Amino acid sequence: MRILVTGGAGFIGSTFVKHVLATRPDDEVLVLDALTYAGNLENLDPCRDDPRFSFWYGNVTNGDLVHDLVQKADAVVHFAAESHVARSIYDNSLFFVTDVIGTQTVANAVAKSDGVRVFVHISTSEVYGTAEEEPMSETHPLNPLSPYASAKAGADRLVYSYRAAYGIPAVIVRPFNNYGPHQHLEKVVPRFITSALDGRPMTVHGDGTAMRDWLYVDDTVEALALLLEHEPSPGPCEVFNLGTGRAVSVLEIAEAVCLAAGRDCGSIEHIGDRPGQVAKHIADASRFSARFGWRPNVPFEAGLERTVRWYRENEAWWRKLEWMKVVPVRTASGEVEYH
Repeated sequence: MRILVTGGAGFIGSTFVKHVLATRPDDEVLVLDALTYAGNLENLDPCRDDPRFSFWYGNVTNGDLVHDLVQKADAVVHFAAESHVARSIYDNSLFFVTDVIGTQTVANAVAKSDGVRVFVHISTSEVYGTAEEEPMSETHPLNPLSPYASAKAGADRLVYSYRAAYGIPAVIVRPFNNYGPHQHLEKVVPRFITSALDGRPMTVHGDGTAMRDWLYVDDTVEALALLLEHEPSPGPCEVFNLGTGRAVSVLEIAEAVCLAAGRDCGSIEHIGDRPGQVAKHIADASRFSARFGWRPNVPFEAGLERTVRWYRENEAWWRKLEWMKVVPVRTASGEVEYH
């Protein structure tokens, strides 16, 4: 199988690429990435000498390039997206260009292809907004609370509509919050870890009680790889959650990082809450588990320990990204703070 991975130099995308090359010896992987701030070629260093790997520099909104690459592929896994909630609140236009128009470009190319057997669209649990039911199933209402979440909701529904209108072999996956090695420093877990390792305060939005279902990235990519073996079922586009069924608060993460890094938890600082904050996410992933026999294998504590160890041992990787760690955040009161 030849697999096109958009956004394959990013956090989850690059982990997926490495997993496929390590576990599927007969597959080839084509990576398309625009190498914006969150795409990092160093994430793909282990793949560069593999003859089954090739990299294409370009944007998912480039219709000609996307069309040519999709024509070469048997499967398309679409990660490419702008994905930072706080950044989307401060500066939102690029999120709609990449997440919606980029997805439309890829979906159009898939619709014109005779060779693609499965098109996996990576959505997000952020499309749900705050939990109205616990755990949150795939039938939970879509109530996005940030520009990022609304852009992803638009892309999610666009793929669903292309399945209905053009019969593309699409499946939509909504992972809950991922964490692990190689994650960009703007995200909360690596931001906390690198601050702790540097002896700097960890900043928490609001009172830190916002809760998320945290899924270790290796569990996510193992689930996604299962979809390569199955053509989508007939009928409407299938949607699958990926999560653990356990919610952990942001404050609990900060305290756990303090312990793992050997620091006094007095180094946690509270800042203004951001608008559109999601209060709680907790996944019902039983649909995917029942269909494919998948279960997450890495408990949060074990995954966090692995992640702290990786950042401790790979300082050269994250030091180069520190200048992007501080982003403008518009708080619920309307002020802009830099954290």
